[in-house]
Amino acid sequence: MLNFIEVFDVMDVDPDSGDAVWTGLTGTRSALRRDGFTIDPDVATYCPTDWLDERGYLDAELARKHPRPWSI
Repeated sequence: MLNFIEVFDVMDVDPDSGDAVWTGLTGTRSALRRDGFTIDPDVATYCPTDWLDERGYLDAELARKHPRPWSI
């Protein structure tokens, strides 16, 4: 059985449009808080804990090698 953890996308604001833009990072609540990012609790998703690196961020290469959690 896989252990899942709640993760959040790290968003930034586009200075020209004011739109939220994904930075390419996804991490745990504690990693984002530690690194000074704001968390939008309405936009959480879940991933296996094995897909996180030592900093608490999603290892995208590892995640690409495995099926999506909702397809298991």
